[in-house]
Amino acid sequence: MKKRLFLVCVMSLGAGVVWAGRPLVIDDAEPVGRGDAEIEAGVAYQGVPDCRHWDYPVGIAVGLVPGVEAAMGFGGQFEQREDVLGEPGAGGDHSTHGVGDLMAGAKWQFVSECPLGARHALTPSVKLPTADEDKGLGSGQADYDLTWIVSRSLGEKAGIHLNAGYAWTGGPEEDVLHGGFAVEIHLTTSVQWVGETYVEKGRAPVAESSVMVNTGVRWAFSGSITFDAAAGTKLCGDEAPDFTGTAGVTWLIGGS
Repeated sequence: MKKRLFLVCVMSLGAGVVWAGRPLVIDDAEPVGRGDAEIEAGVAYQGVPDCRHWDYPVGIAVGLVPGVEAAMGFGGQFEQREDVLGEPGAGGDHSTHGVGDLMAGAKWQFVSECPLGARHALTPSVKLPTADEDKGLGSGQADYDLTWIVSRSLGEKAGIHLNAGYAWTGGPEEDVLHGGFAVEIHLTTSVQWVGETYVEKGRAPVAESSVMVNTGVRWAFSGSITFDAAAGTKLCGDEAPDFTGTAGVTWLIGGS
């Protein structure tokens, strides 16, 4: 399975990427409060016909000053691939495992409330190539990303989030545009439904768009611990995973 932005997003949510509000890929504009810390851990799965991939990310975000957080994510990965050699029965399965790429970045909420009632933030990030390229678990190069986030509350029980970003992944022909929107609705005081649609498009003229949908729930077990789970699939795009799933936990330390 080609290492595309979808995997990077899940890492950020899951080690995704720690910037995103688990279990979503789409990020929100709320940084961690000053002096607080947020720890995320989980498992994420992606499946295509000839490959099954698992990530085990861990991430931490720390509030530095009001409106600014710094974050880092890391973890392990396991991949099971089907080898197809062109003759019936000639192929076979093999698996590989190793560490993932190291993710580092920040979130800056530069507008706390615009005239339309929305919050705006920017999230610059970098992916450092700590994964084993020889095993096919990473690209072997550093990638950079900048995403603009808009979040708006809809009353007391719902909210929407919009993302638009650009990922530098090796040159104009390899760079990627990505974005999407998410909705969250409080079903009870402790249970929240979340859903999202996100898309990526390579800059190369022949690159196709890939569109994914994802839905799940968050359960606030306590004031500081939240569990989550979600599943998704593709709407279009040959290189997008047929199925994704994630489950994890977020622990807020401080809670100011």
